Amino acid sequence: MLDKETRLYWYAAYTKINQELIIKKRLDALGVENYLAMREELREIPDGRKKVRVILIPHLIFIRTDQLTSFSLINEHGLNIVYLKDSETRHSLVVPDRQMQDFMFLLDFSEGTVEVLNKELKSGDRVRIIKGPLMGLEGELLRVKGHKRVIVRLEGVISIATSYIPGTFLEKIG
Repeated sequence: MLDKETRLYWYAAYTKINQELIIKKRLDALGVENYLAMREELREIPDGRKKVRVILIPHLIFIRTDQLTSFSLINEHGLNIVYLKDSETRHSLVVPDRQMQDFMFLLDFSEGTVEVLNKELKSGDRVRIIKGPLMGLEGELLRVKGHKRVIVRLEGVISIATSYIPGTFLEKIG
């Protein structure tokens, strides 16, 4: 069993403006697992169209490391980041592995809005997607801007909503 100092955790960290990619490159060079939410988009430029990578959540990067390394990234390697704090413990906020996996999966595969057609489900229900490219994703069914969506939350960090998912692709859990 790994102790708290050597076990790997996901930490959410703020960066300064326009520093996300620089921090990511430094973490990659150090061999530290990280996740920066990005998506490729087509942009109009004077010469036509160009694919560009767009940062989806400005100033936020997720770092998977042990507790000692999390401190050394700032103190020894000089990364200009600030870890989000847990509002109750005042320690660095740890994002559970399953939430982080669902969060990364959803951001990598979703576009647009969600419409839920399963009448047995209601707002607040915990649901699992059982078919399609988001299969296995778990979240909470909520109404956002008048539409039902599956929400994946990283407690204390951010909540994101899924793309269109037919109600027949959902099952109630918990």
